[in-house]
Order: sequence, then C-alpha cells, then structure tokens
Amino acid sequence: MRVVVQRSKEAKVTVDGSIVGEISKGFVLLVGVTHDDKEEDAKFLADKIANLRVFEDENGKMNLSLLDVGGEILSVSQFTLYGDCRKGRRPNFMEAAKPEHALNIYEAFNTFLKEKGLKVEKGKFGAMMDVQLINDGPVTLIVESN
Repeated sequence: MRVVVQRSKEAKVTVDGSIVGEISKGFVLLVGVTHDDKEEDAKFLADKIANLRVFEDENGKMNLSLLDVGGEILSVSQFTLYGDCRKGRRPNFMEAAKPEHALNIYEAFNTFLKEKGLKVEKGKFGAMMDVQLINDGPVTLIVESN
C-alpha cells in the first residue's frame, strides 16, 4: 500500500457537484493499493498514520499526532499512485490492484482508522472526484507498507 498524507486545514471531496466527504483540521489521504496488499498492510498504515507526529506542539515543533490534536481524515482511493512512468509517456497501471481487491483493502484501512477513534470521511471509490484542500504547511509525506 502507498498513501500520500497531506496535512490540511480543511478539505472536501465532491462527486457530480455534491459533497461526499468533508473535514476540518487533519489529513487528506490519497490511498493506493497494489496486488499483494493484505489487511495487515492496511492495519500497519492506519496505525502509522494515526500516530505520525507532524502537528506542532506549544513550542512549534512537529511533535503531536492526529490523535493528539483531535484531527480528522478525508480518505480518497487513488489507483494512480501505482502508475509507472519510467517508460514512454503514458503511465502503466499494472501494479495497481484490481478494483475488487483494492476496495476491500481500502475499506479495511478506513475501518482500522475509525477503530482508533478518528473521524473518517471518504471519497467515492472508483468515481471521478474533485478534491479541494487547504494544505497546512505544506506538510506532505508518502507512507508505504513494504
């Protein structure tokens, strides 16, 4: 699994002009799944992301986690994270999981985040989505399970 973590002040995702997910302070997560990902990968990343210390403490140091600051999550599935651009001009998406497998792992990932007590809003799996966010910092990280 591969997740792009973006610290945000606020964010929302719309599908066909309707808001399907919206958060205030927290993380926007772009979530990619590959063929051999398992629920263990989803659990590992949920724990890692919930506890990433990238929010400022009283001294201005990135020392607090999403759990510490009561942040929220906007989780958006994104198969293009496994696009291979090394050859040619058109990305190859062979490393992206098939939709059935990706959906199961993506939903497990979101469930593990919720089990940590986090508010999790989602995009619509497989849909064309518009994602808007105010990136805070900006702080953007890539977290992988293997």
